[in-house]
Amino acid sequence: MGIAFYDARQVENLLDYRGCIEAMRSAMIALSTGGREQPLRTTWPLGKGEMWGIMPGDLMALSAFGAKLVSVFHDPQRPGCTRHQGVVVAFDGETGAISCIADAEPVTKIRTACATAAGTDALARKDARVLAVFGTGVQAEAHLRALPLVREFDEILLWGRSTEKVRALAEEVGPVIRRKIEAVADAEEAARRADVICTVTSSREPVIFGEWVKPGTHLNLVGSSMLGPIEVDAALVAKSRYVADYRPGVIAQGAELAVARDAGLVDDSHVVAEIGEVLAGRTAGRENDEQVTVYKSLGHVAQDLAAADYLQRRAARLEP
Repeated sequence: MGIAFYDARQVENLLDYRGCIEAMRSAMIALSTGGREQPLRTTWPLGKGEMWGIMPGDLMALSAFGAKLVSVFHDPQRPGCTRHQGVVVAFDGETGAISCIADAEPVTKIRTACATAAGTDALARKDARVLAVFGTGVQAEAHLRALPLVREFDEILLWGRSTEKVRALAEEVGPVIRRKIEAVADAEEAARRADVICTVTSSREPVIFGEWVKPGTHLNLVGSSMLGPIEVDAALVAKSRYVADYRPGVIAQGAELAVARDAGLVDDSHVVAEIGEVLAGRTAGRENDEQVTVYKSLGHVAQDLAAADYLQRRAARLEP
């Protein structure tokens, strides 16, 4: 039999958000309860801010192992932004054969937002009613689509550095999710109004400060996936109950945690749990309605392997 290949269009059609959220929930539980240490991602700079990287690992709960190979290059269609291009290669854990290859760009886009949604469902207050998304790129779009599937938001706010891009994205995604998305010009206003905040920016400096965030808020820090760029200040990290997608990865490569640690405000024990431990009931997530909670997402290949498995199973069900 040949190797199944899923191009961008097929991934977008097969990887539905609601089903992917459940796949991410199961994947993160398996990652945190499987008892296997996973390798960290490796990246190589290629000059001019461009790079390529390898994310290897396994998800033996699905009898799968593999890697994501991805480049991060400047996107000529979106000046000032980068584009993640590559493939997810999944292997069968029983035979060692390649089970599928999938376009990594849409896989990453959808599975990241769906993992955030699973984390939000575990950590946000049940009565959270105002969502704020910071950013205007592909992850902002995906998060606007995923988060309303786990909470009944009365208001959805969108902030970005470009007012034009904010308005364009709000007008594009609003009809898709059948919700009004309010373009907010002031970052502080958006943060102060929100019960759930998702940062999916390419900023190198904080776009949100601890003093802006009201008690009981849940934040998903998604935009920075390496040491260097930070989306929130150290004060916010220090006052939060801080949960990682994968603890060793966040301790080694989580920029916001590193800055707070270097300032002497926290140490590695500030990472109280992995989201899979919370989802599995092994560790408490939110302890009370006044607590500020943070889910730090670097992304893990277990999510990519779970997404590949899900889209393969969906493709098989849909075959005539």
